[in-house]
Amino acid sequence: MRYREDFPYRTTCEDVSIPGADGTLLYARIWRPVTDAPVPALLEYLPYRLTDWTAPRDAQRHPWYAGHGYASVRVDVRGHGNSDGLPGDEYDAAELADGVAVVEWLAAQPWCSGRVGMFGISWGGFNSLQIAALAPEPLKAVVTVCSTDDRYDNDVHFMGGSVLAVDMHAWSATMLAFAARPPDPAFVGDRWRRMWLERLGHIEPLIHTWLAHQARDDYWRHGSVCEDYPAVKAAVLAVGGWADPYRDTVFRLAEHLGAPMRGIVGPWSHQYPDRGLPPGPAIGFLQETLRWWDHWLREDTPGTDTGVMAEPRLRTWINESVPPATRYAVRPGRWVGDPGWPSPNVTMTPYRLNGPLRTSLEGPVDVVSPQHTGVDAGRFFPFGNDADLPPDQREEDGRSVCFDSPPLPQRVEILGNARVRLRVGSRAPRGQIVARLCDVAPDGSSTLVTRGVLNLLSRHGRARTVEWSPRENEDVSFDLVAIGHAFPPGHRLRLALSSAYWPWIWPHPSDVGFTVEPDGSALVLPVRDRDGDLGRPPIDFAEPEQAPPLGVVFADPETLGPERVVTHDVAAGEWRQQVDPRYGGTRTYPDGLEFSEDARESYAIRSDDPLTARTRSDWTVGLRRPELGWDVRITTRSEIRADATHFLTDNRITAEEGGTVVFERRWERRIPRTNG
Repeated sequence: MRYREDFPYRTTCEDVSIPGADGTLLYARIWRPVTDAPVPALLEYLPYRLTDWTAPRDAQRHPWYAGHGYASVRVDVRGHGNSDGLPGDEYDAAELADGVAVVEWLAAQPWCSGRVGMFGISWGGFNSLQIAALAPEPLKAVVTVCSTDDRYDNDVHFMGGSVLAVDMHAWSATMLAFAARPPDPAFVGDRWRRMWLERLGHIEPLIHTWLAHQARDDYWRHGSVCEDYPAVKAAVLAVGGWADPYRDTVFRLAEHLGAPMRGIVGPWSHQYPDRGLPPGPAIGFLQETLRWWDHWLREDTPGTDTGVMAEPRLRTWINESVPPATRYAVRPGRWVGDPGWPSPNVTMTPYRLNGPLRTSLEGPVDVVSPQHTGVDAGRFFPFGNDADLPPDQREEDGRSVCFDSPPLPQRVEILGNARVRLRVGSRAPRGQIVARLCDVAPDGSSTLVTRGVLNLLSRHGRARTVEWSPRENEDVSFDLVAIGHAFPPGHRLRLALSSAYWPWIWPHPSDVGFTVEPDGSALVLPVRDRDGDLGRPPIDFAEPEQAPPLGVVFADPETLGPERVVTHDVAAGEWRQQVDPRYGGTRTYPDGLEFSEDARESYAIRSDDPLTARTRSDWTVGLRRPELGWDVRITTRSEIRADATHFLTDNRITAEEGGTVVFERRWERRIPRTNG
């Protein structure tokens, strides 16, 4: 990593308030180059608190952009950080309307050229796309990282129509704790307490809304850019990582966007690609985005040729085969380019389950998995931590039914979405199928390549709920999450099928499995022809660089406990995972703010009973400014379990000032199980 201060421009930084759509004042920090000429503006718009939680990350990029001639602006969503107003749902109408208002406000400033770009990762990548679909005139370009165009089927709520236990629960719990944090009196003054109590009185756990909409309805269509791709007029650079769950979005945007578009997918986790967090290699992402901004936003020379539009529509990293591990500092591989998507270099190639892929079982195959299948799934959101990725899959394979190929005679390289086509029978009206594609080495080790899920209730479309007729067989098909991977000669392909995948997928009440008929069933792989690269220039990126670090002091990692612990109570047959998500932890800021953060998640299930599934998340967040005598603490607990007909949620929050409780509330809900 190269830290730069020798920028083309000197920079200034100021905090301002920007009016939202209804006049609500949103807290903003603006880094600008020192110049008399108007410059384009770049906007990152988040609920994650610019004066503390994202400040270390913001310091890496916003001053860098300002030093290269852009006004770089970070804004807190209403009801969060030091912004006025009350917190709402994810990407609600008020958030998006405010975003449009901020874009238009920036364009109208005398220091702005009138041309605006938006960028962000995750939440900021989501709302960048969503605001682009609202098409405010000044918004000319977007960089969206680790984001989604489909809020129902490619977010933290559902996968293949199935309820995501792991992050449906954990993210709702996280946002309950995040939304409960107070404004900072160092920035808003004495009114912080009134603002805080108003927020606390307004908060509602998001899990209530999410579980009330278990099929793809208008709630999920709102903010899903896939509903109307032509609405996006701005140029879009979409970026994803093979270790991130949202990577399919890059391929869908490459296929469907009519606006100018380029896509990059590397080996990365849910992080900006310049940060150097595993798996690497990192790239000079800021330099790459600067090419994008210079091409689309320079008013004095519109259409400046930075060469960025001469790049292939998709640049992707092909992972080489590696032994299974929960962390890779650098993932071996190479960059390839494809002119469009679907790519002329990729051929969908079927591997029949009674042909090239076989199982030792005869006839129709019963798939009845113990409920703890999925204990080795790894983290839904790899964040660059040591326990993120799935370990050796041999134990998971033993809890599944596996179809293996013979040792491969030659290299097989895939890019895109593999697909499974299965002839299935189910013993119950409800069920789900989990498919994993693994790379099996000659020593027997099994490395997870990709996976997919189908809720059988959603087999005829995510907006429909159709129960299964237990005495009938049907042909079903579904995609696995996109991947770029090379299987070496001598390795075997393995398709592993299971009926359970806890804690990723919430089990149905009577999870009795399904049958698969190998005749008529197949794994279809997106096989990429390496000859398509012949004669093309190599793809490379600059080495990563950033602005100097902010100087935050983080807690010593040696004082932290384990990230992920799996225990098995043999007598009770219960499996439990204890997880520390490691989002940021305790830290001290250069301005004296002491910020403490402790989070613990747990997931438990008995291997023989789907109704024993339960989740719990505990958060404690403290903020302290000794010089102001300010000391606040927020504690939350969130739990979910289920009976045969309802999800049962229990959320609690306690807020303290100076050790005195100033707010307490508990919510208990019974929410019908319609699709879950």
